[in-house]
Amino acid sequence: MKRMILMVVAMLSMTTTFAENEGTASLHTTEAYNMTVNMKQLGIALNLSKDQIESVSEIHKTFCAEMMFAAQYGKDERAKMVEKAIAKDVAYMNYILNREQYRKYLMLLNATLINRGIK
Repeated sequence: MKRMILMVVAMLSMTTTFAENEGTASLHTTEAYNMTVNMKQLGIALNLSKDQIESVSEIHKTFCAEMMFAAQYGKDERAKMVEKAIAKDVAYMNYILNREQYRKYLMLLNATLINRGIK
């Protein structure tokens, strides 16, 4: 919990630092990195148990924070940070989800990343 709070504080301080130099085009770019989803709908789509929903929710919160943090960097650093965040998210989800759920999750994640122009 402390780690999550520190991550949010770091994100907010980085946001205010970079916001001074941001134009409207880059502001729209950072909005694409907001990866929040409706957990209830994700749970239904993946047929998650209650325990899985809690775990997936925590993993996804961390993923969202990492993606928003990555959005604050330049193009080269951003790509590396996004790949790292995705790799970590996929590894954790692989541990929590069964084979069929994991396959569906990968399809949903990939479609989301493509639709937002991240991949």
